[in-house]
Amino acid sequence: QIDDLAEVDYSLSSLPAVFRPFIDLDLKGVVFPAGNYTDSPYVPASFTIPDQSDSMLYLAFSEYFFQTSSFAYYTAGAFNMTIAEETCSYFNINTEIFGTIIPEVAKYSVTPNPVMLKLMATEIPIISLEQDSFTVEIQGSMEVLAVLPDSTTQSLFTMNIAANTSISLNIFDQKLMGSLCLNRLQFSLAHSNVGSFEVLLLENILSYILQTEVIPSANAKLSKGFPLP
Repeated sequence: QIDDLAEVDYSLSSLPAVFRPFIDLDLKGVVFPAGNYTDSPYVPASFTIPDQSDSMLYLAFSEYFFQTSSFAYYTAGAFNMTIAEETCSYFNINTEIFGTIIPEVAKYSVTPNPVMLKLMATEIPIISLEQDSFTVEIQGSMEVLAVLPDSTTQSLFTMNIAANTSISLNIFDQKLMGSLCLNRLQFSLAHSNVGSFEVLLLENILSYILQTEVIPSANAKLSKGFPLP
């Protein structure tokens, strides 16, 4: 069990190969949603560890391990997030702020109302493994809603998001840990109830929200680490 959302299978995929100087152990390394051993859409590729002998133990992870991790957490809804005043005490963005950028929002909401953001991944994030790190391409959406005085919500607009991130890896306390860095963001308007507007005008505020709310939350989860076999 990794956490409440995912589990990992480190069982042997073949018999141990015993040689005079070393022993090879091939482990499955498959991550799946907690309580739901679902076949992932990926096929593992064989690989070998470079021939080295200056350490007692060598541990290698294939791209398949991280791909199944992405699939498992996507299936479990880990990439979905709601940001509001109730969940983030320092999140105080309201319709007045958006109204200074989008005139229709100001007309739509005369008195300032709190804003709620709903983020979700719309596709399984794509993993590309590199030395000591990997990149994650995330396709998602961000819906911006006004929270009305009667506690109901009204959708203002929805943005498409394309995010390129990188995760650096390290091992500590028998766990594989990561740190997420946002490299690039692209926004496009998917739907609007407040008329059309120039997306470029919103990029700074939306990027700020992702950098201050989403990235720290992701890093807090990554810092808990994956248990190693």
